[in-house]
Amino acid sequence: MLKRTPLFDAHLAAGARMVEFGGWEMPVQYSGIVDEHQAVRHNAGLFDISHMGRVMVRGPQAAAFLQYVVSCDVGAIPLGQSNYGLLCRPDGGIVDDVFIYHLPDEFLVVVNAANRDKDWAWLQQHAHGFDVELEDRSARWAMLALQGPAAETLLAHAEDCEASEIGNLPFHGVALTRLFGINVLIARTGYTGEDGFELFFDAPHAPMVWQRLLALGTPGSVKPCGLGARDSLRFEPCLALYGHEIGETINPYEARLGWVVKLEKGEFVGRAALAAIKAQGPGRRLAGFELLGRGVARGDYPVHAVSGEPVGFVTTGMPSPTLGKPLGIAMVPVALSSEGSEFDVIIREKPVRARVIKMPFYKPRYKK
Repeated sequence: MLKRTPLFDAHLAAGARMVEFGGWEMPVQYSGIVDEHQAVRHNAGLFDISHMGRVMVRGPQAAAFLQYVVSCDVGAIPLGQSNYGLLCRPDGGIVDDVFIYHLPDEFLVVVNAANRDKDWAWLQQHAHGFDVELEDRSARWAMLALQGPAAETLLAHAEDCEASEIGNLPFHGVALTRLFGINVLIARTGYTGEDGFELFFDAPHAPMVWQRLLALGTPGSVKPCGLGARDSLRFEPCLALYGHEIGETINPYEARLGWVVKLEKGEFVGRAALAAIKAQGPGRRLAGFELLGRGVARGDYPVHAVSGEPVGFVTTGMPSPTLGKPLGIAMVPVALSSEGSEFDVIIREKPVRARVIKMPFYKPRYKK
């Protein structure tokens, strides 16, 4: 049985096409992927992301525990702020990427939907020896994302919303507020490359909040968006997706996420291996590319050197709705990862020439 979010019936009523994703039955699109993508780039879109995992970490050693299991410097996250981090294996491979929110007396850790059970077990395993309490709040809370350049203005006009509080919330800021008559934890975070907000609240309120957010502004101001647009939106600013750009056989330096690894903070899981990888330099690295020939590169397509030998693979590829051309990201030898390098992507058993271009393809427009 596939798992369902509290908004399953609302998705069906809105005409969503449902698909399996990480063990969940989720909407892939409503009006169409490109239409939803453009809505977020130019106005606002609403995503149901209640399938993601939400873990509360509290206790006298909550900060010390998180400092030990994630790659970023948890001690540098002020109260009311959040940051991106990685759970790494002892060999440096990536267990998952996470977002950590520093709340009064506790931390909220958001993990990927497909990794919820694995991450919960990983956190519990490494909690031994720490005076810390872990609570899986995934089923108790719903989680929505209102994203796009109009998100702030629209949300500021919502019932019970303190407009000044929304406007003053900084990038990566998080605060407890009121919205539509209920308590809502709101964060200026997201996964689209646009300004926007993620909302956490008790799951029984999900259908009401969903409908009220869709009704903000004039009719059609906020469009419901599915996983298809979520993927294309994160792809253009080259935001990593677990199982594609990152995974247990990929380390942060290969994934161009070395900036998330704070070796100087002290001991943490994977530190020794990551220090060695950084000192030696990775042998392969992600590279963004555009196709010079006809075709569309898709995830897992082989990459060959121009001389013909296999050298890597595509992690994500698609026609970019914003830029209007087929682009991709590939894991290739470092020598082929610099801008201007060329290689072949094997599409339907035929080589199609590709040229490495600058990442990200689309410059994020976060409000900082």
